[in-house]
Amino acid sequence: MSEVIAGLEIPGTAAAAEATRLIQETTSPLIYHHSRRVYFFSLIHAHRLGVEPDPELLYLAALFHDTGLLAPFSDVEQRFEVDGADHARKFLMDRGFSKAAVETVWTAIALHTTPGIPGRMSPEIATTHLGVLTDVLGFGLDGLEHDQLDEILAAHPRGDFKNEFLRAFIEGLKNRPDTTNGTVNSDVLEHFIPGFQRTTTVERIVGSPWPS
Repeated sequence: MSEVIAGLEIPGTAAAAEATRLIQETTSPLIYHHSRRVYFFSLIHAHRLGVEPDPELLYLAALFHDTGLLAPFSDVEQRFEVDGADHARKFLMDRGFSKAAVETVWTAIALHTTPGIPGRMSPEIATTHLGVLTDVLGFGLDGLEHDQLDEILAAHPRGDFKNEFLRAFIEGLKNRPDTTNGTVNSDVLEHFIPGFQRTTTVERIVGSPWPS
């Protein structure tokens, strides 16, 4: 039986239920509540835009999108978004999802912090990005229905989200700072970690081995 919060339905599939248990057991309350809010906000954006993402794929993308911030990290040093996408890919492949479905979820997670690109892609990828923007940056917050928002936050409270989320970012990235080059994550490390200075694109071009 599907769960409904604020008039928004969570898929009642076996994979969705298993993913919910997995994220609750292996991540933190911060990540779990954030990920569920992202799903609800993604659905709201989908309704506004008149697009119809596959709800199960959207839910799985939302649940796994920040798992790359948490241990265990990958065997290779890579962006946390790619870590999360790889975790999701294995979960879906182990459960017999189609290659197209797996790649859709992988891409939604891998690009969820990348501005300008997800909005041109499939509904699952575009609305995952928008849901993240709403929960982290308040994108479109003033247009949400108050009763619906209150019900979402009652089920998945924010608490001290801003400060706790930034701490989670620092913990997840401080041991692999070079993976943040060229991403929106580098300024978080530069702000909070003494002595860290991101390498700019200008420095990379000027310092390249080409003579001119």
